[in-house]
Amino acid sequence: MFALADLRKQAVSQRQCRARNMWSGFLFGVGFAAFFDEAVFHQLLHWHHFYDKSTTSAGLVSDGFFHAFSWFATVGGLFLFADLQRRNALWLKRWLGGTLLGIGVFQLYDGTVQHKVMQIHQIRYVENILVYDLIWNMSAVVLLLIGAIVLYRTGKEASYEQ
Repeated sequence: MFALADLRKQAVSQRQCRARNMWSGFLFGVGFAAFFDEAVFHQLLHWHHFYDKSTTSAGLVSDGFFHAFSWFATVGGLFLFADLQRRNALWLKRWLGGTLLGIGVFQLYDGTVQHKVMQIHQIRYVENILVYDLIWNMSAVVLLLIGAIVLYRTGKEASYEQ
């Protein structure tokens, strides 16, 4: 009886670690993608602000909030990562799958909901936006699919890869 309880506890623990590895990577991926978007497209290239429906000052303030969000997600994912490492439960392949999924989900959400549905900004303000939209959204789908495949494959594996 005691052995069965131990096996159940171990199975729950393994499921929790599987989920924590995925969510840690996912949060890190979302935060990293948001940070990259904000640093490169907002600050360095000046293609747009997070919110372009008002003044430049409002756009800069919205970029600040967006930047804070990206760091909260990144730091949260890294705290989970450190906890997994401390518990000797880090499953790097699964974590990377979650990271790719998070990057893809953020990018696809940004490219469809924020750019097209809510129209709070475009990726770039040029005459032929279609090329930018296609590259942005297709690369998002590729990253999302690769992350989902890695997560699916690691979900079937029984033990952690150290």
